[in-house]
Amino acid sequence: MNNKLMHYAPLSCLALLLAGCSVGPDYHGAPPLPVSAKFARLPNTGVSTGQVQSHWWLAFNDDRLNQLITKAMEHNPDLDIARARLLESRASLAGDRAQQLPKLDASGALVRAKLPDSAGLSTDNPINLYSSGLDASWELDLFGQQRRTTEAGQAQQQASEASLADTQVAIAAEVANNYLQLCGAQEKLANLQQNLELQQQMLTLTRQRQARGASNDSDVNRLETQFENSQAEIPNQRAEINGYKDQLAFLSGLTPGSLDKLLSGAVQLPAQPEKVDVGDPLDLLRRRPDVRNAERKLAASTATVGEHVADLYPKVTLRGILGFSSDSSSQVFDHANQSWLLIPMLQWNILDFGRIRSQINVAKAQRDEAEAQWHKTVLDALRDANSSLSRYGEQRQTLANYLNVEQTAGRDQKLMQQRYGAGVASLIDVLDTQRTELTASQNRIQSQTDLALDYVALQKSLGLGWQS
Repeated sequence: MNNKLMHYAPLSCLALLLAGCSVGPDYHGAPPLPVSAKFARLPNTGVSTGQVQSHWWLAFNDDRLNQLITKAMEHNPDLDIARARLLESRASLAGDRAQQLPKLDASGALVRAKLPDSAGLSTDNPINLYSSGLDASWELDLFGQQRRTTEAGQAQQQASEASLADTQVAIAAEVANNYLQLCGAQEKLANLQQNLELQQQMLTLTRQRQARGASNDSDVNRLETQFENSQAEIPNQRAEINGYKDQLAFLSGLTPGSLDKLLSGAVQLPAQPEKVDVGDPLDLLRRRPDVRNAERKLAASTATVGEHVADLYPKVTLRGILGFSSDSSSQVFDHANQSWLLIPMLQWNILDFGRIRSQINVAKAQRDEAEAQWHKTVLDALRDANSSLSRYGEQRQTLANYLNVEQTAGRDQKLMQQRYGAGVASLIDVLDTQRTELTASQNRIQSQTDLALDYVALQKSLGLGWQS
C-alpha cells in the first residue's frame, strides 16, 4: 500500500502546485508618483499641517447644520443608490467565490406508462418507474482563472465602497454649501429690511420737513424712488431663500417645505474656525475616496488580464453521476438498482485564429487606461487641494478688506446724517452714504459667505466627510 502511495505522490504534488498557479500579471499596487511633503499653495495664516478632522462641519458649532448632514447621510437618494451598488458588488463577489467550489444537483422522477398489450409484459401494465440521482461537477482551477475573477470582484467591491465614501464627501459638502448660502441670504434679507426701515424713517422725516417748507418735492421723490428700489429687492431675496430650503430638503430625501420649521432660525452665518488643519499631500492621497476608487479599479483591471490569459490553457472538469432507478418505490435505493459515471473532462481551445489573444490585448489596453485614469485622478486631487487652499487664504484677506470698508461706510453714514440734520449737507449726500453703507454691508455678508463656502470646498478637496 505504501508503494502505491509513493507512486501517486508526484501526481498529487503536481496537482497542488498547479492549484496554486495563477497566470497573468500580479498586482503590486499603483505605480509610484513623486509627491511633495507640503502643499505648494499653503497660506501663511489660517491653516496648519496638523491632523485633519473627518467631521469638519462640527467646527461651525451649528446644531442645525449637524442635524441636516445627519439627515442627508441617512436618507439622501444618491447615497441610497451608492449603497445599493455596494450591495450589488458584494453579491457579485459572493457569486465569483462560489464558482471555485463544486456543484451538486439532485433530481428525482416518477414515470407511469401504459405500454401496448402486444409487448407481452409479465408485469403490471401500466407500469411505474422511480428514479433519483445526484450530478456533481467541479472545474479544477489549475491556472487561476477563477481566482483572478474573484480577485477582480473583490477589487470592484472595494471600488464600490470608495465610491460610496466619495458620495458621502460630496453630499456633506453640498448640504453645508446650501445651508451657508441660506444663512447668508437670510442675513442679507435682514440687512435689506433694516435698511428699508431707515429709509422709511428718512422718508417720513423728509415729508415732515416738506410740510414745514424745509424740503422740496425733489427730495421726497428721491427718497421714494430709493425706498421702492429697495423694496423690489426683497421678493427676489425671499425666492432665493426658499430655493435653498427646498434644495436642503431634497438632499435630506424630503419634500419641499419639510425643513422650513428647522431652517426658520438660520438667519446668520455661523462663526468661522480660526485655524484649519489640512495635513499633507501624502495623507490626502491615502484618504481621498476618488483616488482609492481609481486605484481599486486599476487592481481589478489587472486581475482581468490574468482571467483572459487563463483561456490559453486547458480546463479540467471532474464530473460524477450517481443514479438509482426501480419499478418499486421501496426498492429505489437498493444497491442492485444503483448506477454511476465518473467523467474527467479536458477542454483546450487549440485553434481560435487569435480570438483569445485579442481579448487579452483588449484587457491589457483597459488596464493601461485604468492606470492613466488613476494618474489623472491623483493629479486632479492635488490640484483641487492646492487651488482650494489658495482660494481660502485669499478670501480671508478679502473679507478683512470688506470689514474695514463696512466700518468706514458706517461711520461716514452716521456723520452725514448728523450734517444733514444740522442743515449743512444735502439729501443727495445722505442718500449716497446710505447706498454706500448698504453696498458695503451686503459685500461683507457675501464675502463671509464666500469664505465659508471656500472652507467647505477645502474640506471636500481634502477628502473629508465620509464614514466607514
